[in-house]
Amino acid sequence: MWILSKRSKQSAPSHAQLELLVLERTTALRNLSQRLLKVQDDERRRVARDLHDSTGQTLAALKMSLVVLEKNLEQNRPTSGVLSEIAALADQALQEIRTTSYLLHPPLLDEAGFTSAAQWYVDGFAKRSGIKVRLELESQREQLSITTETALFRVLQESLTNVHRHSGASEVSIRFQHQAETVVLEIRDDGHGIPAELLSRLCEPASEIGVGLAGMRERLNELNGKLEIESDAHGTSVRATVPMPPIVVRTVPDDSTGIAFNHPN
Repeated sequence: MWILSKRSKQSAPSHAQLELLVLERTTALRNLSQRLLKVQDDERRRVARDLHDSTGQTLAALKMSLVVLEKNLEQNRPTSGVLSEIAALADQALQEIRTTSYLLHPPLLDEAGFTSAAQWYVDGFAKRSGIKVRLELESQREQLSITTETALFRVLQESLTNVHRHSGASEVSIRFQHQAETVVLEIRDDGHGIPAELLSRLCEPASEIGVGLAGMRERLNELNGKLEIESDAHGTSVRATVPMPPIVVRTVPDDSTGIAFNHPN
């Protein structure tokens, strides 16, 4: 009885610690979920505002031009100028919608993969921000899943957004490469860096700071990947590492000979 009682006392603190850990993780996940929902609402609000302020106004101008065209046709007045204006407004509306669509989810991700989508996004970022970008994109030797490519693209987007808003950098380098069993995306800038105290808090798994960072970390966690941040007075580096799924080899008998051949799944 003494032995059982002693074991029970020894196991009690461990059980309590486990319950506390579960509670902390549950609270952290709840907070993350709330913050991500807020980000989603903010993003929807931004898209709605952009559509109203840009595309909505363009379509309103297009409608007014159509009214003018109709009157000119009724009165046998020249219409070439109005038609040119209508064509220009239609092109502008198409461009605005295409830009919004690409930022939400670039079609190139589905059509040509991460490297092509990254090249397109980085080109646009360099033009908009004036920040010099050095880009090294290793050709994809294997097709990545759309989930992996989307996660990597969101890491790229969020990292470059942070570079533009907070780093004060004049140059950023981006490298995407395949290693033995992983793919690695690294974004490094030459800005003033992140203060040590803030960096320490950002690197905590349950960090309350940085909703965008929390979203990146959550995406990578779902893929058994990891997010690493290093920063000093010379700049900041963000590294996303995602394991490559193993290639499954199936043995499939040839219909005509009965001989088995190896085929990648």
